[in-house]
Amino acid sequence: MNIMKLMTSAFWRRARWAALATVFAVAASGAVAKEYLLTSLHSNTLVLVDAKARKVEKTYPLPSAPGNTPATVVPSPDGKVAYVLHNRWETVSGIDLDSGKEVFRADLSQKGLRAKSTFAFDVSPDGKEIAIFVLPVKLLSGEYQVQDTYIAVFDTSAGLAAKPIRTFPAPRRTTLMAYSPDGSRLYVMSWDIIVMDPKDGRVIGKHLVRHWKRKNFGEPDTLAVWPLWGASNVYTFPYGAPRTDRKPDAPDAMKSGIYTLDLATDKSSYKEFENSSVVLFSAAINPVRRKEAYSVYTTLSKIDINKGKLLKRLDLEQTYYVVQVSKDGKELYLGGAGSTIAIYDTATLKRLGTIQLPGGADQATATMRYFTR
Repeated sequence: MNIMKLMTSAFWRRARWAALATVFAVAASGAVAKEYLLTSLHSNTLVLVDAKARKVEKTYPLPSAPGNTPATVVPSPDGKVAYVLHNRWETVSGIDLDSGKEVFRADLSQKGLRAKSTFAFDVSPDGKEIAIFVLPVKLLSGEYQVQDTYIAVFDTSAGLAAKPIRTFPAPRRTTLMAYSPDGSRLYVMSWDIIVMDPKDGRVIGKHLVRHWKRKNFGEPDTLAVWPLWGASNVYTFPYGAPRTDRKPDAPDAMKSGIYTLDLATDKSSYKEFENSSVVLFSAAINPVRRKEAYSVYTTLSKIDINKGKLLKRLDLEQTYYVVQVSKDGKELYLGGAGSTIAIYDTATLKRLGTIQLPGGADQATATMRYFTR
């Protein structure tokens, strides 16, 4: 056997052993990502749920948090930390999901200044920064003086006394924020959806919602306060829109539709699917069958957003505020409002199970987030 054959043979032997070693290492580490849900309860508790096992895996008491007001929850991109808005919406804390320790804390209020956030904050895709919408009010001896609203950006490694590393103006009435998956855009959801450069706050785009220009349609009405893009990276919400060419008491005087904004491509769309007949609180897109949307409140609705058609609807035994879809597109998770999470099949809307949350405490308007880690 010549030298070249020996070298080639040795090379392939090493390559095979390296590949096998990688496989064994992955198997040994249990590196298959698991699916989780994060929600919070009005007992100032963060809850981690194993979605497939249908059980609560861990609970975390929120630190130094007077008042029962946990709201938005945002998992870090690596799934190791959960950031939660609490303390009467004046603090965002980062909770390590393994140890339960508070590893980040941004207190928005300062001496003489009360500052709150609504539902609007998000973590950058690289996990290094967190952007928070802030509504400040100066507390004077004889009056409260409303200040301009802004976005404060923090370094997530800043610890328990984090201070903004930069700020920039943001529109009042902002209810949600989302980074694009590549981190180049920050979506600020107000009356319209403003697209900003997260580095300096420059406005680089806009998607019209309230101020859309549509023949025979008035301003749409929305309740866009839940970040439910989960596995799809599509921001979705239901809306009602009045027809200006119909009499107010006509059956089709108000139409219901689904609005979508693809956070990866920056493309938005909307489509009406029925005369308004039920209240719709929130909606989510199936990440596999992306023409399918699901909306929830006292009913669960399945909608073809391409055709503008209601496919199926069923009455629920209780109210749910939010809906998430699993990464494989097979399961729906309904949460918010009460003390349970309900699981449904996306194809049939058959109920698959229920997860009871600790102590019977309710989730109220808290976000329920779907993620993998």
